[in-house]
Amino acid sequence: MSVPAPDAAAVLRDVDWQVLRHLDGVLQGDHRTARIGAGTDLSDIRLYRPDDDIRHIDWNVTARSGEPHVRQFVEDRELTTWFLIDRSRSMSVGAVPTKEQTVARFVAAVAQLLVRRGDRVGAVLWNDGLERVIEPGGSRAHLLSLTQHLLDPAPPSGTTTRIDGLFSVAAERMRRRSLVFVLSDLLVEPGWEASLRRLGRRHEVIVIHCINPDESTLPDAGIVVIEDAETGEQLVIDTDDPGFRERFVESHTQRAAQLRAAVGHAGADLHELATGEDLVPAITTMVRRRAIRRRAIGGRALGRQPGTIR
Repeated sequence: MSVPAPDAAAVLRDVDWQVLRHLDGVLQGDHRTARIGAGTDLSDIRLYRPDDDIRHIDWNVTARSGEPHVRQFVEDRELTTWFLIDRSRSMSVGAVPTKEQTVARFVAAVAQLLVRRGDRVGAVLWNDGLERVIEPGGSRAHLLSLTQHLLDPAPPSGTTTRIDGLFSVAAERMRRRSLVFVLSDLLVEPGWEASLRRLGRRHEVIVIHCINPDESTLPDAGIVVIEDAETGEQLVIDTDDPGFRERFVESHTQRAAQLRAAVGHAGADLHELATGEDLVPAITTMVRRRAIRRRAIGGRALGRQPGTIR
């Protein structure tokens, strides 16, 4: 007897109980940094702090005083966050919880945290092409609708995903500077780096690389048939060969390093999210790493030497 898939209300309640109660306040600092400066009315000039946006440095005051100062603007209280979600076939295969289900819980958790602070969240769902655009909203009904779309089965696909199209569509939709989460296993056609870089010029981009740890190794199971999760193409391999298993692991490690380099070159943050992973430490770690990276970028921009950031 099959277990019925959870509905959106059940997932939101589960995330509220298991995740949000432990995360209260953890995004507050990140939330402030993403929002500061979106307004246009100057309210004050003050000394620079390590987590400030370097684009707001007032160079005239800095030159006169000998210390870095920033312009502080009246905050635009509403932040828009977009989730760009890969819904291709490779996201739904494998043991439960799948990568697709893990992404649904992650989005449900982060979206609720942001909406509770008065912000709006939207999403672009992508498969072979554009599946759906969910315009930003901030109501409970909006969260239920967004979560349900992520729980519903994606349309079947038979080709490798071209995720550069997702970035182009998103760039056209997002008229104002936004916080952007890209959620994908990145089993996609090459050539997406340039479009991600263009997206990052205007928006703050975080790439969540969803992985299934079981896909990084091969068991010693003799002759097996493996299938490409995107195209359905099948291949017979001999897993008894220890050299083949070692090369498989090495190839996976090299690909992970290449992805880190490509995302970093595009100016985005990269974080791994494993299937079934506890979202509390996953989200907490993401926020802390981003805070450290932002302070490091601010320090380098001011000509500080490594290790001198306070």
